[in-house]
Amino acid sequence: MHISSEKLEEIILKTNIIERADFEEAKKEAQRSGQTLVNVLLGREGISEKFLVEILSSYFRVPATELKGIEEKREAVRMIPENFAKKKSLAIFDFDEKKRVLKVAMTDPGDMEVIEYLEAKFDCAVEPYVVSSEDLKKALTQYKEQIGDKFSQIISENIKRAETISGEIDLTKVAEEVPVVAILDAIIEYAIDMAASDIHFEPLLDALLVRYRIDGVMREILTLPKIVHSFLVARVKILANLSIDEHRKPQDGRFKFTSASGTLDIRVSIIPLLRGEKIEMRILQSSERPLSLTDLGLEAKDIEVIEENIKKTYGMILSTGPTGCGKTTTLYTILNLLNKPKVNIVTIEDPVEYDIPRINQVQVNEKAGITFAGGLRSIVRQDPDIIMVGEIRDSETTNIAIHAALTGHLVLSTIHTNDAAGTVPRLLDLGAEPFLAASTLNLIIAQRLVRRICLSCIESYKPSPEIQKLITAQFGSGNVKVTVPSLLYKGKGCKVCGYRGYKGRIGIFECLSISKEINKLILERADSSAIRAQAIKDGMTTMAQDGLRKVEAGLTTIEEVLRVIRV
Repeated sequence: MHISSEKLEEIILKTNIIERADFEEAKKEAQRSGQTLVNVLLGREGISEKFLVEILSSYFRVPATELKGIEEKREAVRMIPENFAKKKSLAIFDFDEKKRVLKVAMTDPGDMEVIEYLEAKFDCAVEPYVVSSEDLKKALTQYKEQIGDKFSQIISENIKRAETISGEIDLTKVAEEVPVVAILDAIIEYAIDMAASDIHFEPLLDALLVRYRIDGVMREILTLPKIVHSFLVARVKILANLSIDEHRKPQDGRFKFTSASGTLDIRVSIIPLLRGEKIEMRILQSSERPLSLTDLGLEAKDIEVIEENIKKTYGMILSTGPTGCGKTTTLYTILNLLNKPKVNIVTIEDPVEYDIPRINQVQVNEKAGITFAGGLRSIVRQDPDIIMVGEIRDSETTNIAIHAALTGHLVLSTIHTNDAAGTVPRLLDLGAEPFLAASTLNLIIAQRLVRRICLSCIESYKPSPEIQKLITAQFGSGNVKVTVPSLLYKGKGCKVCGYRGYKGRIGIFECLSISKEINKLILERADSSAIRAQAIKDGMTTMAQDGLRKVEAGLTTIEEVLRVIRV
């Protein structure tokens, strides 16, 4: 960013929005992790994006824009290639041909090199505007329709070429053929542009089905001829360094993929099915800046509970929920808050999803004898202050983790249960002694992911009597009090969200802090309903309540909350 750290420091400290000590710590973290100071401050919630936009607008003496109505300026946006727009974090949003003036929204309006380039390219004057990275994303979605057309064209052209491959087939050579490479690259690129988290190749009787998971929901994208199936499987295996000749056993791997958005990791899982091998690819997109607890969707009250518990030097913090609900992301966010020079952090993960600077991360490798339990046993001898275990799934891992928490380590891990209260019985089922569980458990965070309403097509409506009854029935059971919102929200569907009405996801949470009363219940082997009732009495906000608050705030729909929590 074309503003010096000294000037940024002077402006921010003058506003008293952040203390000098916190600012100095952010500077050290930026140097330590190789991130920009701005990204660290945003990630630590030292400043907001709105405040940053105000700073840049004042410093560079340029107006700010939120790019409202950008959908009507699609032709202007597409005056420059998408790759260039993403790389330079800018978007053209208006062009006056008569006056020869180009209006450009930029996250860094001080980048004179880019401004001069655009002036020369279009032979006109450039009026820079400052925009937040969140608002800029709206403009970049205007390329999507064009991307879809290109995707269809690339696939159809290369399918024809792939179908001509005949004779005695050597899959290793075929996997390097241009058509096969082009098809896979196009499928991955399109998934990235559609913000998909997963790509599935599913063999059918006479075809290959390609599906994406977008905002947590599966969508069918296209069907390919059956002949392409073996070619694509071979290509993925080569990229992930897996055995091409092995078709009867599951295989796991990963590879790096370079796109217009940068280089990212893709995790691969291949399993044999009745009609051939199925591929699942998880797209691991690292953010420019670390996520904050607020970014995840946590309310101020729950953030306070988490911050209080991560200050403790020993004990266990567990994140719980079903597969794909964001548990690991929550733990990574907490690790980022704990990642300071004075502590030694070691993790054992399967797989290591994101590479975090200055954290010692161990990958599970059962062939080499590195299991969660075995790796954890070795980690304890590495003089750690903080340990993260990817998942507690067996009695051996449970007991080693508990004893590590008892002997002066802060242990973070995930576990599969339906809610926070259900974690305690699950630990006891895995062989934990009640007195040890009571002594070590500090905090349990249960969560789900719900789809966000698209802000480009959001509309409000009054809940019908039927919906009011449904809300009362579904959310008003037990000790949970419920107030039916006077207004509900939904997305009508537009080009920005692909006519789905949703764009992006946010978490709903419940944070169960272990009180003295809950400790007694654990020692008594109380069931989850008794623990839940006491937690609510202690002031815990349930996932249902948190979901209803996000419905009332217009962040998600009542249907989404009901879909994921199934109360």
